[in-house]
Amino acid sequence: MKTSTEIGSICKHVSHEKAIELCAKAGFDCFDLSMTGMVGYDWANKVAAPSDSVWAKPDCVQYARQLKKVAADNGITCNQSHAAFPVSCPEIRDSLKRAIECTAEAGGRICVIHPDNDKSGVENAEMYIELLPFAKAHSVKIATENMWNWNYEEDHAAPAACSDPKSFLEHVKAVNDPYLVACLDIGHAEMQGLNTSAVEMIHALGSHLQALHIHDIDKHDDNHQIPFSLNVDFPPIVKALKEIGYTGDFTLEAVCYLEAFHPDNVFEGVKNMAAAARRLANWFDDPNF
Repeated sequence: MKTSTEIGSICKHVSHEKAIELCAKAGFDCFDLSMTGMVGYDWANKVAAPSDSVWAKPDCVQYARQLKKVAADNGITCNQSHAAFPVSCPEIRDSLKRAIECTAEAGGRICVIHPDNDKSGVENAEMYIELLPFAKAHSVKIATENMWNWNYEEDHAAPAACSDPKSFLEHVKAVNDPYLVACLDIGHAEMQGLNTSAVEMIHALGSHLQALHIHDIDKHDDNHQIPFSLNVDFPPIVKALKEIGYTGDFTLEAVCYLEAFHPDNVFEGVKNMAAAARRLANWFDDPNF
């Protein structure tokens, strides 16, 4: 089992090149290319906003190609990526093909593209079907992900696109193409109010499940912390992945973990993440687990 992590949180402290180097040095096999800043978004006013991300620049495709070489020089590869969101924003919707192209240039096999939280499987299928020819031409699969909304009156997560097994399968089956797969966000699946669990989602998705976002939560908020730090029970989740014959990688999305680290010691945090990911991977690889 290969381990990976998103590098967006690392790149808040160091360059992309250095982030890839640190991932390799820490023991990760792969990295998840975070391109969520390709288009900025003003969440308060729900409109596109300026972005100073390297992925918002005209030469981002060439930059992705350079990062593939950096990764190769460090003995690591890009396994997947993450496009900008929310896709309800027209400017972000227009950036998705560019994200797929960057994924291909970096060497990634899967690009995670969120569904629109408030649309049905059939409605979201229109966007994915439109993107599929471009994705196939670049040999990149698109992964849809389980999302959540918020019930402010009861103060907990509320249903959204792909947030339960029925909705997730509706999205996958509405497209019905091997280039549209599932990325299960473990933390999202464990949030109070969604009436499901990561284990239930894994068994329901079966072979559609080809990517993961692994992180820990307190079961209330979407904390995105390092595994084994909060309340997610990981052994049953790893066992469920073994039971369905999961063939993807173990990719962390502990995007909030490194916030407590100073740039001078961020490598310690990356090493901690690599150790947590490897612990999970070793369970998966253990025939007696």
